[in-house]
Order: sequence, then structure tokens, then C-alpha cells
Amino acid sequence: MLFFISKATFSTQILRALSRPMSKSQDAGTNYDGHSNVSGEKLVYPAASRNKEPILQVLKRFLINDGDETNEKPLLVEIASGSGQHLFHFAPCFPEITFQPTEYDESLLGSITYYAENCPTKNILKPLHVDISNKLSKYGFKENSIDYIYNANMIHISPYECTIGLFENAGIYLKPDALMITYGPYGKDGIITPESNIEFNASLKARDPRWGIRDINDLVQLGEQNNLSLMDTVEMPANNKTLIWKKN
Repeated sequence: MLFFISKATFSTQILRALSRPMSKSQDAGTNYDGHSNVSGEKLVYPAASRNKEPILQVLKRFLINDGDETNEKPLLVEIASGSGQHLFHFAPCFPEITFQPTEYDESLLGSITYYAENCPTKNILKPLHVDISNKLSKYGFKENSIDYIYNANMIHISPYECTIGLFENAGIYLKPDALMITYGPYGKDGIITPESNIEFNASLKARDPRWGIRDINDLVQLGEQNNLSLMDTVEMPANNKTLIWKKN
């Protein structure tokens, strides 16, 4: 949902700093319910509460809910799981998919664990502490082994090196023809719209000049460098988009 500040995530201090309410037009995953000690707590991000259902409807279009010819369950890896709310909402709709949450900020692992353990379909694994700027082999993943990578509200609230790591890992560890799904606000052709996203982008850069809303054209180039093609762009509420990337 957000995450990664040094190389790959928000610290708890940054999460608190970004806890002020935002309008729905700026629903970009930076608001937070006010906890100051997030370790081990069940967290509820208002943004995740609002966007989880629209994102789920997109996932229902692209995720295949069955095993492959080896009878292995498809694996979806979420990069930057944040509170853990998204997979908790998604997993019961895809009982034949195994969901692997990951997060760089260790103080969020308790909340992710809570949601995983309370998932009614029991298909969410224990979260992994992952820095996406590292190769996923460091965390036990094999090349060409992942069916889906899902990442929401990280690309614009992290140094660009994190986005590079996300795309590089997708190019290596996704299976052929597998999908990466990213969600958040994006610019296009050097233009950010509407005005609320322009203001949001300025506020991000004021907090850290390495952050900011990324241009889809730049991401397409990054995808091409990593054997990924943008196959669909889905307009979402609150001036966000879901981008569907396919490994060639």
C-alpha cells in the first residue's frame, strides 16, 4: 500500500507524519488511523478500506482461480503489504490462490500477521520481511516461479530505486505470461491530472524529493527493459489507475 523510505519503505515515524486526513480525490494510501505504536496491532488504513473493493473487481478480471497442470496452486506475491487489509479482502474470493504478503517495515508485520491468521479461507501465508531493492531469491523465491505480483500505493511514495527493483524482480521471478498488477496515481505524457493529483505530487516531493507520481511512459520503458509489457490500464476511483503488466 505504501512503504519503503530508505531503500524500500516508510518508517513508523513517516507513517505518523502522513496520518492527516486526505480527501477522497487524494486517496493514495498515505492516510492512517492514528496508531503511534503499530507493532503487533491490527491496523486499519482508511484508504485501503475505500479502495479494496474497486481493486478486487479488477482482480476478478485478471486472476485465474485454479491450479496449473502440476496441480500447484497459483502464487500471488504482494510487495509492500502495509496493514495487510488488501489480501484479507481479496483472498476469500480466490480460495485456490496462495497469497504471500511482504513488507519492509517490520513494525507492520504484526498487523499483516493478524489479517493472515484471521483469513477465513486460510490461504494467506505468514508475511515475509522483504526489501524489494534486493533480488527475491534472497527470500527463497526461484526464478520463473510467481504467478502474480501485486503492488499498491508504493511507486509514488518511495525512491525510484524501489520501482526499479519491483520491475527487475517481476522480470526475473514471474512465470512466462504471468502478470504484475500495480495500483496508484500516475501521470501520462509528462502531465499529471487532475489538480488534486498535482497538489498531491507537490506535497510528496516536499516531504522527500525522491518521491512523486511517476509517468506511465517511464514505467513502460522500465517494463521493456525487464521483459514486461503494459497490457491494460484500468481507470479507478479517486483519480487512480490499475496497471496490468504481462511478462513476455
